[in-house]
Amino acid sequence: MARSDLDRYSASGEMHVFWFLLLTMAVVVAAVTLAVVGGGKSAVLQDVEPERLTDPLPANRPVGRADVEAMRLPMAVRGYRMADVDEALGRLGAELAERDAHIAELESALAGAQATAVNGQAGGSDEEGGR
Repeated sequence: MARSDLDRYSASGEMHVFWFLLLTMAVVVAAVTLAVVGGGKSAVLQDVEPERLTDPLPANRPVGRADVEAMRLPMAVRGYRMADVDEALGRLGAELAERDAHIAELESALAGAQATAVNGQAGGSDEEGGR
């Protein structure tokens, strides 16, 4: 084959590839446009109700270990739903703060009772020794 025949064959092949790619791109653009527009009253993707926390922490009693172990947070596209996690952590934080305050109050009362008992025993032994 002569050099000019190869150039014509190569140019013809490149034109076929160009037209094929152009046609493919037009079909893809048309398909995406139809999918986005929806082609009428029926939507391509139905709206789905977001998954919610089905078994929240109990509101009428203190949270127990079994409640925390049984709690399952709903999944979202990129992990867990922030609102549900924030709600659960806020509730657990409030419960822990309340329990810490109650424990501190009980320890304070116990320390006061022990101090009174020690003072009472020390004062009672002094009186008995003086007799």
